Amino acid sequence: MDFFKPECQSGPFSQERFGLCDDQNATPAYVDTTTPEKWVATVENPARKAVTFTAIDKCVIQDGDEPSRGRCDGMLTTDDLLYLVELKDKKDDWQSHAIEQLESTIRFLRDHHDLTRFRHKKAFACNKRHKPFAHIDNERMLRFHRNYGFRIDVQATVLIIRT
Repeated sequence: MDFFKPECQSGPFSQERFGLCDDQNATPAYVDTTTPEKWVATVENPARKAVTFTAIDKCVIQDGDEPSRGRCDGMLTTDDLLYLVELKDKKDDWQSHAIEQLESTIRFLRDHHDLTRFRHKKAFACNKRHKPFAHIDNERMLRFHRNYGFRIDVQATVLIIRT
């Protein structure tokens, strides 16, 4: 399973602001730079770093692959940063399912790739119908980081950090 296969990637994107979209159909998630009302998550990139988007669900992992395991929608990468992103468009009971999909994807990634070159690893559960920031308890955040080596965040804004 190749999480860096070129046919699933787009970009690099160096805009200060762009969006991640999922049309909730049989197509993979994608980047949009012109239609903010479609964005499930907003990527803030103040340093204008070159960011590559990889569609995981429906590209790296097809619907028929690993049918009993979840996977997140996409991945954002730079030279030293790897962010996984799950995009939701639901009002109720979405957070736990999104986090489970992110956990499953991290296990896939670790099984197939050496991630040591990425100094910054984070998993985002994003929902455009939810308030801009959702609280996740400190214990769960600490456990997630301890188990997977990724920080977890539940919000619709993905900040590409300056390094």
